[in-house]
Amino acid sequence: MNDTTQPLGSHAHGGHPPAGSDGPEYAQYRIVPAKHHGRTAGTVLAVVVIGIVLESVLGNPRWGWDVFVQWFFAEPVLSALGRTLLLTAISALFGFAFAVPLALARVSGSPLLAACAWAFIWLFRSIPPIVLLLLLNNVGYLYETIWIGVPFTHITLLNASTTDLISPFFAAVLGLSLNHAAFSAEAIRGGILSVDHGQREAAAALGLPGRRQVRRIVLPQAMRAILPTAFNDVIGLAKGTSVVYILAMPDLFYTVQIIYHRNLEVIPLLMVATVWYLVILTVLSAIQVHIERFYARGATREPVTAAPLAALFGRWRSARAARREVAATSPSQQAENGTATGAGGWAQRRVGGKVGIRNVSKSFGPLKVLDNVSLAFPSGSVTVILGQSGSGKSTLLRSINHLERIDAGFIDIDGELVGYRREGRTLYELKERDILQRRRADVGMVFQSFNLFPHLSVLDNVVEAPLAAGVPRGQAEAEARALLARVGLAGKADAWPRQLSGGQQQRVAIARALALKPKVLLFDEPTSALDPELVNEVLDVIRQLARSGTTLIVVTHEIGFAREVADTVVFMDGGRVVEVGTPARVLGDPSHPRTREFLSKVL
Repeated sequence: MNDTTQPLGSHAHGGHPPAGSDGPEYAQYRIVPAKHHGRTAGTVLAVVVIGIVLESVLGNPRWGWDVFVQWFFAEPVLSALGRTLLLTAISALFGFAFAVPLALARVSGSPLLAACAWAFIWLFRSIPPIVLLLLLNNVGYLYETIWIGVPFTHITLLNASTTDLISPFFAAVLGLSLNHAAFSAEAIRGGILSVDHGQREAAAALGLPGRRQVRRIVLPQAMRAILPTAFNDVIGLAKGTSVVYILAMPDLFYTVQIIYHRNLEVIPLLMVATVWYLVILTVLSAIQVHIERFYARGATREPVTAAPLAALFGRWRSARAARREVAATSPSQQAENGTATGAGGWAQRRVGGKVGIRNVSKSFGPLKVLDNVSLAFPSGSVTVILGQSGSGKSTLLRSINHLERIDAGFIDIDGELVGYRREGRTLYELKERDILQRRRADVGMVFQSFNLFPHLSVLDNVVEAPLAAGVPRGQAEAEARALLARVGLAGKADAWPRQLSGGQQQRVAIARALALKPKVLLFDEPTSALDPELVNEVLDVIRQLARSGTTLIVVTHEIGFAREVADTVVFMDGGRVVEVGTPARVLGDPSHPRTREFLSKVL
């Protein structure tokens, strides 16, 4: 046996092992770290450069540091500093207030609205700030009065002289805000587009209202991409306030100019302005770090330590939510919540829905992915849909909860049409708000790629949809913990999704879909993104659900699972239903040659 494979023994000797020994005693050796001469030389060079710069700045009397100290805290400078901070704060506030609706308009489904938002951004990004300020300050030449009221009527809310309303300060705030909004809107739009589309689909599948989707799911994740650019814009705005000198406003830079024109101490006064700008930008950078750490929660597998300000805000918000929940929950509700937790809650008392699919077709351009499909799924049944990739399985599943809008045919759950409202012999297409409400009541969906919300803890992922549906937090959390216990994740309630394995994430996704007590539960290849060792974790949970009464429709390639659990097996090919029957017949003795060909490749 050579030295690399045999076990190491201990030796009493120092430098060399005794003859016949198994190996050297490495604990007795002195370790000398590798030397990085280039790194050392770079450090020395950096120290020398820093010393030269400090000596040239602090040792040169022409910098006039005594004048700098005299004026740094002078009343005119501090007053001008306050005006600069006020301009920055107000312009940033109004700029972001304009930028958010502009960004949402840019990504909206209305071409005209998107075009108007783009035109606004194009215009105010093109005009230099100094030109914009001059135009606004002289707008009274173009319009002598400003009238605000109801168009095409005589109803007037405001009718005043333009020069009286638009003061230099107002012109400065308006000009800086419009310029800031144009740049920030594009940063916000980029952040929104950076959020994975699966996150929006998951939120829609849970029936979250549109505003809640934006506020709770899209924007918190978009903030990770928005924040660096947004703070760059705010920092640029703080420095850009210096252009208001053109309006003779005594901001920091203009005040410094006035002083050095009087005493001719140009360099020391410029240094006063420079250092104050450095202080402002240092504070803004510190705030940026705190906010970025707050929104970094769940972004990595490693826990993120909250910054002090964010942690303080989080504790205050949690305490306020707890007080509001205690006040809103009656003793009888609390007792009911406790009973639900102990007994596994509603999880044992579900009734499945009956799903009917009638002559459904769907095309993507020239490609027909569903071709006159008709199927029926009885209440409480378990149906497995098989077929090769591109056969239309996932599109059919997504059509059941109206994530895909079909071109022809109808789908109903317990007699209620999906996506339409029936009045007599007339069908009215539902608005998005009504579709989301119908999803909350009828259909849950588990996605192939999990689509958990990474910025929310496991528990928050599960309770988000019930909270949006109006369930009190105490009740929602009690039922969520019961569900997590049922899928074997009771100890993971406070973990972040990225800290879980793939099988654990998929089980959380199942618990999240179950939290709304759906009549029908859809699984879109729930094990295809998992390692073989993790597949059984998820299949075991689905096996339990198959005995619970919920109607399950599962798209999968797990033939053994289909044979064991399914009541019905559907085989699809080319957007059509080729064969339907019991697992024993379809899997054991298929009648269609295309089914036999497919099974011969996967069995």
